Amino acid sequence: MATATVGLSDTEKISQLRSAVAGLHQISENEKSGFINLVSRYLSGEAQHIEWSKIQTPTDEVVVPYESLPPTPEDPSKVKNLLDKLVVLKLNGGLGTTMGCTGPKSVIEVRNGLTFLDLIVIQIETLNLKYGCNVPLLLMNSFNTHDDTQKIVEKYSNSNIEIHTFNQSQYPRVVVDDFMPLPCKGQTGKDGWYPPGHGDVFPSLMNSGKLDALLSQGKEYVFVANSDNLGAVVDLSILRVMVTPKTLADVKGGTLISYEGKVQLLEIAQVPDEHVNEFKSIEKFKIFNTNNLWVNLNAIKRLVQADALKMEIIPNPKEVDGIKVLQLETAAGAAIRFFDHAIGINVPRSRFLPVKATSDLLLVQSDLYTLADGFVIRNPSRKNPANPSIELGPEFKKVGNFLSRFKSIPSIIELDSLKVTGDVWFGAAVTLKGKVSIAAKPGVKLEIPDGAVLANKEINGPEDV
Repeated sequence: MATATVGLSDTEKISQLRSAVAGLHQISENEKSGFINLVSRYLSGEAQHIEWSKIQTPTDEVVVPYESLPPTPEDPSKVKNLLDKLVVLKLNGGLGTTMGCTGPKSVIEVRNGLTFLDLIVIQIETLNLKYGCNVPLLLMNSFNTHDDTQKIVEKYSNSNIEIHTFNQSQYPRVVVDDFMPLPCKGQTGKDGWYPPGHGDVFPSLMNSGKLDALLSQGKEYVFVANSDNLGAVVDLSILRVMVTPKTLADVKGGTLISYEGKVQLLEIAQVPDEHVNEFKSIEKFKIFNTNNLWVNLNAIKRLVQADALKMEIIPNPKEVDGIKVLQLETAAGAAIRFFDHAIGINVPRSRFLPVKATSDLLLVQSDLYTLADGFVIRNPSRKNPANPSIELGPEFKKVGNFLSRFKSIPSIIELDSLKVTGDVWFGAAVTLKGKVSIAAKPGVKLEIPDGAVLANKEINGPEDV
């Protein structure tokens, strides 16, 4: 079979791709058709940029203020009835590679020796115990995290919650030059494949058989969130899609907009180059997507069966062994425009506490937060509603290095900002206040002594401490 696509039409490219994909025995028929469908949509030009002039700021009817939500019912039996209809689904396909870890990100220790997954399990156990309900936990893994997660989940076998796992799709990366699958070029290892973004959660939930099983148990709603967002906890006032006030730390996050009369998610990948700075501005786009979704299970089934969830395609270029490849992805929040009566909820910042880097880990391990029943709760002693801005140099990037450089995590209740560069080591019981900048000179080890109190200081050597 020819592999050159010079001069081929899109129809011919798809026909050639279909023949190649038919021979990929590693994936299911559902995955093959889902992949072909995604590539066909991409080639037909569906990944076009949005018409900027049609974007409107959503009104309070479309993005409802959190304060206007009805209060939690006081009657425990009513709460039990609500929770018995709920399923919690955590997106667990990511590896902790950016933080120097090899397994699923959800098994990084966050606080008091407990991992993300431990905290999620404790939260749901507490709910089930308090209200006598049965809220199950679903973990959507990728082929990267499946095996490890299966082993880890065994340790919760005595808990009072049902834990189910399923895998999201596995798609072949396509070679940019001829749009052929990379595994067909002899790249049969993991690098030949990719999980196609969390927008895949809806078809994967259906294809795995989990959706029908949940519906047969009387479940009606699913709460979907990233496993690394410690603020994404079950909130009885919310049964819809959520968004939250945007801060300067979130300028790359998607935002909700009104577009041609519907609420829609706008991601940075869809923004024309000349409007990127405007997209990042917190003046025009004051809210952003936390990727916390509350969705009706029957509606998911109906839309997946009708093949109606045609979310915007996000092209993600990569390179494998010097070959330029493309992976086409979708975002779960982008499905909002396909659901009737969908709304956003402008939630408080406390519902968005992701750990994407060790600088975030420093925040959640510090005295800025306490832990109760698996919930990470902000210390009321902190007067400033915003978290301190923290920048740590590459020496702190990996979790192991980060932990070794702190004898104990400093007190940061009164910290506004911290910037650390170079070979810096922190002693025990250090307190940081105001704006602190610590920069070790090249080749010099700079140690912050035990018990040091640094307030509005710029430190370049031991003499400045």
